[in-house]
Amino acid sequence: MSPVRQTMSIREVTIRLARTDDAQDIALMSRDLIESGLGWSWTRARVGKSISSRETLSVAMCRGTRLIAFAIMFFGDEHAHLNLLAVRPEFQRLGLGTRLIRWLEESAHVAGIRAIHLEVRARNQHARRFYRRLGFLEMALLPKYYRGLEAAVWMARDLHTTSPRRVA
Repeated sequence: MSPVRQTMSIREVTIRLARTDDAQDIALMSRDLIESGLGWSWTRARVGKSISSRETLSVAMCRGTRLIAFAIMFFGDEHAHLNLLAVRPEFQRLGLGTRLIRWLEESAHVAGIRAIHLEVRARNQHARRFYRRLGFLEMALLPKYYRGLEAAVWMARDLHTTSPRRVA
């Protein structure tokens, strides 16, 4: 078991709205953990625009002052789109991703959003299982979705058929 798993308490972790000074950390996590092998499109500038946008909810999860996970979700009139979600590898499998998703779902539910959509790399079986466990359904395979290089699976969760669980 890693030292983080042995010593970390859920009370040590906070969720807050992302700030513009988080943009570089979020961009680097996206580059390294999400966009690896595809080129870097979620740069500091693009992340900064999302953080500043009234239509996007950008969330930071921190342990102390260190950003350990984040999510960026766009809100439309009835649907939300989860653009990015990442948890640093040493903090994975501790329930933090689930906690972020439930926080986002609760926010979407309050905002009157009917469904959340996302895309995930087709070959990323770990992420696909994670989202399925949280109630997302695999809706379609999108060939060459990522820059013409890699397929994606489009997933969706209807918030009106099952209500999100409250986050502690």
